[in-house]
Amino acid sequence: MASQPGLSDLRRAKFARRLPAALSELAGPQHGPVRLPLHLAWSGLTTFDLHQPRVRMSYYRIVLAEGQHDDLAQYLDRDLLVGRWPTLRTLISRDVRDVWESAFGELGGSARAAA
Repeated sequence: MASQPGLSDLRRAKFARRLPAALSELAGPQHGPVRLPLHLAWSGLTTFDLHQPRVRMSYYRIVLAEGQHDDLAQYLDRDLLVGRWPTLRTLISRDVRDVWESAFGELGGSARAAA
């Protein structure tokens, strides 16, 4: 009898399907105010000032957790993601973190360097 995939396996597969092929696809804004669409930010704050570090982290958490493939490319910036990853990885779910670090070695490497 084949075992059923666990909830974590299903969540990881969902996040993996959304990933860009390369971090270089992430060409989102680096600064200024950014308004997220309702399918990403449906409650609370919808406009995020990326100059504010805590607000920027909230923005990245939302996009990483809720964004589809095109959202990731549009709203995330490669340099900001890589530079903030050591902190950001502690603020997101284990499933999201593991999928991104497995797919992109430079994220896993930055996490190990910060540990």
